[in-house]
Amino acid sequence: MNRFYKILWLIIVSVFSISQLQAQEKTKKDTLKLDTIQIKDTRPKHLPDVSGTNIFAGKRTFLVTPDAGKSNLDNNSARMLFAQIPGVNVWEMDGAGLQVNIGTRGTDTHRSIETNMRQNGYNTNSDIFGYPEDHYTPPFEGISEVQIVRGSAALQFGSQFGGMVNYKMKEGDSTKVMGVESDQAVGSNRFFNSFNSAGGKSGKWSYYGYFSDRNGDGWRPNAAFDYHAYYANIKYQFNDKGSIALQFSRTDYIQQIAGGLTDEQFDTNNRQSTRSRNFFNPEINIPALLFNYALDKNTKLEVISNGIIGQRNSVQFIANANVPDTVNTKLNTYNPRQVDRDYYYGFTTEARLLHRYQLGNLYSTFTAGIRYFEEHTQRRQKGVGDTGSDFDLNLVQPYGIDLHLNTTNYAAFAENIFQVTPKFSITPGFRMEDIQTDMTGAIVNQTVPVAYKQDRDFPLFGTGLQYQLTQNSQFYGNISQAYRPYLYAAVTPADQLSVINPNLKDSRGYSADLGYRGSVKSVFNYDLDAYYVYYGNRAGTLTETNSSNVPYLYYTNIGNVVAKGIEAYGDVSLLRSFNKGSDIDIRLFNSLSYDHARYTSGSISQSGKNVSLAGNYAEGTPDWIDRSGLSYFSRHVTSTLQFSYVSKNFSDANNTVFNPTGASGLVPAYHVFDWAFNYNFLKNYHISASINNLLNEKYFTRRINMYPGPGILPADGRTFNIGFGIKI
Repeated sequence: MNRFYKILWLIIVSVFSISQLQAQEKTKKDTLKLDTIQIKDTRPKHLPDVSGTNIFAGKRTFLVTPDAGKSNLDNNSARMLFAQIPGVNVWEMDGAGLQVNIGTRGTDTHRSIETNMRQNGYNTNSDIFGYPEDHYTPPFEGISEVQIVRGSAALQFGSQFGGMVNYKMKEGDSTKVMGVESDQAVGSNRFFNSFNSAGGKSGKWSYYGYFSDRNGDGWRPNAAFDYHAYYANIKYQFNDKGSIALQFSRTDYIQQIAGGLTDEQFDTNNRQSTRSRNFFNPEINIPALLFNYALDKNTKLEVISNGIIGQRNSVQFIANANVPDTVNTKLNTYNPRQVDRDYYYGFTTEARLLHRYQLGNLYSTFTAGIRYFEEHTQRRQKGVGDTGSDFDLNLVQPYGIDLHLNTTNYAAFAENIFQVTPKFSITPGFRMEDIQTDMTGAIVNQTVPVAYKQDRDFPLFGTGLQYQLTQNSQFYGNISQAYRPYLYAAVTPADQLSVINPNLKDSRGYSADLGYRGSVKSVFNYDLDAYYVYYGNRAGTLTETNSSNVPYLYYTNIGNVVAKGIEAYGDVSLLRSFNKGSDIDIRLFNSLSYDHARYTSGSISQSGKNVSLAGNYAEGTPDWIDRSGLSYFSRHVTSTLQFSYVSKNFSDANNTVFNPTGASGLVPAYHVFDWAFNYNFLKNYHISASINNLLNEKYFTRRINMYPGPGILPADGRTFNIGFGIKI
């Protein structure tokens, strides 16, 4: 411990010394001029009213630029990347950043299942309507910016309540035939990360690609991981009007699962492992073809086709955390493990047209699009695996569940910015969805055939308002309907620990925002928003008790939820307020949200009586999320100290406080400090360092009844990494 604080003190002293040297160098004439590094503006911004073929006027939007001096890019720290976006709830499943698990305004964080996740404009969710978990996570080093649209995204991008997140990937240096970037990092628990990319331009051709390798032992025992990511983009520019690009993305990893804990186990030792033979392995491939063409100076066409070809595999000994995985004395071996496998085959084509036209003396903007989507998912679960301890998907006995899940979706949308005055605009829009789903297969050791088929047609409507108060400030507001189809892939549970209502229904609702945002030169930025979300017929989890008085989790349509609250962001320069021309800046930011997400209807049967759930917390939704930070910027150094506070929440709709299995109950409030540092030198080199959970806080962000639990999933204690990079 003393050694750690000595190292930390050395880092702080080094940063201070470097900044002082730079201040001294500023007073001298640098005749060598070794570099021309400028201070990068990485403050969050809102998206422009029109971008490409998309309309964002009147919507609550954000644009985030990943920066090694503000977030830990080496281990994909979502808590740090989204720190300046109010209201982002992060489930910290592991400290390796293998998955991004985020939600907002009462939506589920599990693999961002209620968020429309995209890369370069196309979906990455494994099965949008059947099993929309996002198993694909690119390395943050390969992302140039993150675009975020809240609930009003339902009209242009899809019907989800959680809005849209789009990773815009980096492109090659257009001034070179080839540019190379390489970052290598090592850290605690044998952490190693290697990111290597190349890109450039020659004539009408440009390209960019990367390979990323991340591995380590994990903070807990039996938590080793080995992650790989690949990306390639080859683009041909026909002329100044059009281009076509072929892209390919892949991520795969094998992760050992340390298992969930009961409350007693967590209190005794939050670092302990209850499982040593459990593994998880997703493999996702995404080919894509992107066509862009400017028909004239006012009209743009974009057509994107992409596929998703992948699988999700697990081999586990599944039992509650208080059931040890020990040698079966009758078999004289460990018990057989359960093997579950999903196979995804998806194809999507989206075509969008944007046209700018004159209406009266002002220009308005119209955008419209169509989408065709089809997906086939084969779900094979409850296979009897071996009794070994390594990652092995071979079977001893056949799968107990074998399902074929199919979806066909047609959608069309249109939105129009009506520029009523030079400062005021109205943006109405609609979306029409047609979803055709069917399922065939067998369950209960493949002895009971099952079949499901349903066609849905539904419209969604919305409108947005925007008033430009000054050149640098505006009021905005919107209301938009949203829809979440019944996830037919959840027709049967993959374990014996939970029960699913076979008569699940779709959820419908709407989202509304009213906000004010702007900036005062480069000194102060602000964004204040009030919102209201109605989530009708929400599906969620209840803790119930069987005839043997053993608690189990029941997934069903519970009732209606209303989430209402405020989201506020502000950052201020502590130096430029007094010295506008300073090459050094210190900025203080705060990202605050209050989310009052409560059930307004619903009930549970207890001891033969119906007990109302009205007034209960929506699952997994804390009232308060507050993230603050102090950042230092200079031509060479960027460093951020960040504080995160998340208030209590409950893992089920009946707000269970304690469950002896740990699979449901209270998730206590917690606070965490993180630190990131980046030093650029000699123009092409940099050194980075990060410490997550600086004060070694003991906490967890989620209880769960399935993979990777069941039980409490402890967050990582203090971890660190240091890296070196070159860009030529």
